[in-house]
Parts: sequence; structure tokens; C-alpha cells
Amino acid sequence: MATRQPAIFRLDCKAQSYDWGKIGQSSAVAKFALASPGFQFDEKRPYAELWMGTHPSGPSTVYQSDTTLESVLKANPQLLTPFFYEKYHGHLPFLFKVLSIQKALSIQAHPDKTLAERLFKERPDVYKDDNHKPEMAIALTDFEALCGFRPLEEISAFLDQWPELRALVGDSEANDFQDVVAQSKSMEGIKGIKEGRRALKTLYTSVMKADASNVKQQLVQLIHRLKSNSTEYPVPSMEELVLRIYSQFPDDVGVFSLFFLNYIMLEPGQAIFLAANEPHAYLSGDLMECMAASDNVVRAGLTPKFKDVEVLTQMLTYQTKSRTEQLLSGVLCTPTGHSLMYDPPIEEFSVILTKLGHDKEKERLRGAEGPSIVIVTKGKGAIHTEKHSETDADATVIQADVGNVFFVGANTPFTIEALSEEGVTIFTAFSVRPDKKDHFHH
Repeated sequence: MATRQPAIFRLDCKAQSYDWGKIGQSSAVAKFALASPGFQFDEKRPYAELWMGTHPSGPSTVYQSDTTLESVLKANPQLLTPFFYEKYHGHLPFLFKVLSIQKALSIQAHPDKTLAERLFKERPDVYKDDNHKPEMAIALTDFEALCGFRPLEEISAFLDQWPELRALVGDSEANDFQDVVAQSKSMEGIKGIKEGRRALKTLYTSVMKADASNVKQQLVQLIHRLKSNSTEYPVPSMEELVLRIYSQFPDDVGVFSLFFLNYIMLEPGQAIFLAANEPHAYLSGDLMECMAASDNVVRAGLTPKFKDVEVLTQMLTYQTKSRTEQLLSGVLCTPTGHSLMYDPPIEEFSVILTKLGHDKEKERLRGAEGPSIVIVTKGKGAIHTEKHSETDADATVIQADVGNVFFVGANTPFTIEALSEEGVTIFTAFSVRPDKKDHFHH
């Protein structure tokens, strides 16, 4: 008789090396990947992403084997439930990642489902699948990002404060934008919002499509002006940010996006949600990231890769928000207060952060109505499984150290116990059916 697949099992996950990653031991990705015996560590190499899931570009495998997680799920559909198995064809609905960022990522947005399908059909060499890619980032360390458009008043003020930005778009266009911003405040309801968005689209598009020689000239003048000022610029400040991003991507039009997008500094445990068609760029730090299972990115700046400025400037919603409106707060989801759930307004995933502060402390997480992936990011612990019926595998205790990653099948509760003085921290990404979204709320 074939052995029944346990509902919780350990995974080996792929570390991806991109030039923007943190080097060697400084990378959380490398630190966590070292938990897999097959990982070949190189102190001089940048380690950027750890992929946990079934995405074909970096599929996870069962610990110390060549068996892919995907093949296990296809052979054991009960681990996903019929609903998820059918809807996602035996794959996970989400891709869970660790990112370690030394150098800014591109100015980018992710297409919605309709646009993703069109781009995949038209340019499969660039856009590798037909899925949308809403994503959420939770900071592991201090983490910097650009996220969504700033309030219109801030952008309008920058046109006066930064002469090189004004010179790039020209006085006439700058004045037109500033006039609309001033007038839109007095307009009733949706009309003012629509006028503001239209003006922002015109202004941002003209910047991103500006002549390359003009972009270079204005950036050279801007950097010269900032450097000729002998004062040290505080971190963070717009001046310091402009100088730093320019040093990473000289002459790149993406530097001007700093004047349009919200600069956000997250502390560990703080999160942002990035909906489809919203511009963003990660700048530095280590984070957990969860997204719909896609690798679709439309880039327009701060990158040597293909820039699809036309698609990007057309796809954006141009809605504006303040910095604080971009944050996604975690909500307590267990009676003990040890676990916070980050629940973005999409159906593919939610994430729970569980922190146990000292040895022997425990937390029980009730099983999600869909698949989960768990990663240990701090400390040392043990996962206790449960036996509910005669057909279940016997209850076991599984060692859980930093960097260990586990798959947890649908409807499988487990208890995490801290086994070190510093406690243990785990992140659990999971899916539940859209009609069961309140499953974890108490």
C-alpha cells in the first residue's frame, strides 16, 4: 500500500541571484537558503530572492529530493482541496518570497488579469504568463520603497522646488498641471478627482517619454547642484535619495519618478499592498513578499532591462494617496495576541506573522481552508502536528530552524513552539476560499 503523503512536509526552495541583491552573508535570502543542504553559497554573489511555491521559474522541491511540490500536489489533490485544485490546475494560488535588496529595483507596475492576458498573447517573450500579480510586502528589516502616486499638491510643489523637473516638462506643461491641481480642490466630488488624474497622466507620461538627451542634461545639472552644496543631506531626504538612486542608475529617467511616487520607510512588521496597475519600486532592505503566482512586470525606469514606457503610462490608474494610506496593517487573529494577519483585498492569499518571544511559548494556528507555506525567519522551534481520525498520520514533532520552509496542506492545524531563548518567528502564507475570508478572524 502506498504511504499517505503527510499534510506537513519540508521544502527546499530556490535562491535567485540578481544584481540588485545583497551580497553574501548580508542577505537574508542567503541566510535562509543555507538551511537547504544543496545550496552552494558564494560570499561574493548577490542573493536577491528566495522563491517558495510552484512557479515554473523557481519551483520548490520536497526536502532533499528532486520531487517538485507541484508533482506532490497533483498526486494528492486533497492537499489543495477540490476548489483550489481545479481553479489553479494543481498549482499554488500564490508565490511566497524573501527579498534582500541592496540596489533599487525598477520603476514598475503589474498588469491586471485582462491586460496580462493581452500582453502574454502579444509579447510572450517579455510577458511570461497570463496572470495578474497583485502583491504584498512585509518588512523583515528597515525597508524603503516607492509606492503609488503622491498627493497632487506635493507633486505641484516639487515643480517649483526642483527647477530641473520643471525644465524637463517645460513651463507651459508645468503651469497647466499646477492650475488643474489648484482648481480641482474646489470641484465637487468625482469631477475634481478625474481632472487631477488626467493632468497627472499627462505630466508623468511627458516625463517618462522625455528625450533621453534632455533627461541626461537635466539630471547632470540636478546632481551638480546638489553636490555643490557642501552640507550633508540627512537620511532620508529627497536630496539624499536623488543622489543615491542616481549613483545606482545614472542618466535614467526613473530618477525623476522620485518626485511623483510616495517614499515609504517601513519598520519590521509593517506592510504595503501593491494592487494591479499601481507604480512602485523597492529601494532597500529585507522583506517577505507574497503575490499571485505570476512573474509579470511592466518596467519603465531604473533598469537595464526592457522598458515598456508606452504600456506602463497607459495602464496606471493615476490615483493618489498619502504615505500612510499605502500601509496595510496586520490584525490580531488568535486569542493569544502572538499572531497578526495581513489580509489584502484579493482572493489569492493572506499572510500571518507569528512571533513567540521566549522558550517554550506556543501558538496554535487552525488549518486554513486551502494550502499554506510556512517559513521560519528567526529563532528555533518545533511544529507539532495533530491527529484527528484513524486515517490521519500519527501526530509528529518537526524541527523548525531559521530558513526552514514547510508546506501545510488544506485544513491542517498545527502548533508552533519556541525552543530557544530568543523565541521563534514564522510567516505563514495561505489561501482560503473567497466565501471563507473571515476564517481566521476572532
